[in-house]
Amino acid sequence: MNANERSMPLWVVWPTIFAGIVLLGVVDWLTGYDLNFFVFYFLPVILAAWRIGLGSSIAVAVACGFVWAGADYASGHTYSSYVFAVWNTLIRLTSFIIIAWLVSKIGHLIAAERAKVDALRKALAEVKLLEGLLPICAQCKKIKDDKGSWRQMEAYIGEHANVRFSHGYCPECAKRALEEAGIDNTPA
Repeated sequence: MNANERSMPLWVVWPTIFAGIVLLGVVDWLTGYDLNFFVFYFLPVILAAWRIGLGSSIAVAVACGFVWAGADYASGHTYSSYVFAVWNTLIRLTSFIIIAWLVSKIGHLIAAERAKVDALRKALAEVKLLEGLLPICAQCKKIKDDKGSWRQMEAYIGEHANVRFSHGYCPECAKRALEEAGIDNTPA
């Protein structure tokens, strides 16, 4: 998904993400380790992945992991072993990174799908334009366009069907042109 398709500009996204992480850290710290706000850290990660991209969302995921660990430590949570604190932090960090990757991947897939849909719509419009009856002059083969102007067939079809023409003679027309020019083309 590109930045033009999104409603919130990037200069608003970064402060929103930063404020969200700080707010979550403060709430997590104030409520202590008994009440867990772990899943709410997914929100800034998702916003970053959706709006900015994978690299930035991984940075946000790491920031969320550190803020969570800091809030957990500042709230006075004591573990029976330092290993458990590291384990909990790594598990949360891993889940933040997985969410970042998944949301970023979904965003790219949606953007690719939209591009395919746009290409198919354009192709369908071109097919519909060419599948009906075209008014064509019986003598000069000009085509009457939807504005009522008569245009050369090559120009009209080339414009509407993404086709380029090269000109030449079929064997019958080449023979007739040579005969009209008074040139004998029969082998001697």
